[in-house]
Amino acid sequence: MPKAASIPPVARARRRALPQSRFDRRLTEILGHATDVFDEKGYAGASMRDLSRATGMSLAGLYYYFESKEKLLYLIQRHTFTTILDRLKSRLDGVADPEQRIRVFISNHLEYFLANQKAMKVLSHEDEVLKNGFGAEIAGIKREYVRICVGLIEDFEHARGLDFSSRTAALSLFGMMNWIYTWYKPRVDADAGELAREMGDIFLHGLRGCGKK
Repeated sequence: MPKAASIPPVARARRRALPQSRFDRRLTEILGHATDVFDEKGYAGASMRDLSRATGMSLAGLYYYFESKEKLLYLIQRHTFTTILDRLKSRLDGVADPEQRIRVFISNHLEYFLANQKAMKVLSHEDEVLKNGFGAEIAGIKREYVRICVGLIEDFEHARGLDFSSRTAALSLFGMMNWIYTWYKPRVDADAGELAREMGDIFLHGLRGCGKK
């Protein structure tokens, strides 16, 4: 994690704020508007002036709180991944069956990203932009998320007496889930719950086809 001095004042204040505080709501709004700009223009094409207009903050105010568009992208990615992780850990609590735990993982991932498709696009397209402490922190959060997925798959593998690469399986699952924003159409495709069930069936059926140890 970066040292406290390297974290923008708005981020430090957010950690101290009560849940659902006015500050939290305003920060969420700002990150939402910034996500829209990055989605429309791309990170490289977006300027701080674009972000200022979209967020309703003065350019001076935006620079005071965030200093650069990199810090806004960092906060978007940090908010997204920590939210997904927190929700996942809460939902896994009390679920013991290895198959159901994988289904919880898939459902949690799809529900969030179908409700936040622009954020998913920004995260996918701007994956390598963040550098130094910001990039290292986000990479650490993502590694934790992948480790959880690999662990859930390993538990399923051992419980069923199967033999396959849990890493390959986990990355294949992310490949199924992460590009939904490129093809998902609400009027044609199933909702998040049904899509998670279908994708879980396809994924788990494939794992069950792997040879016994």
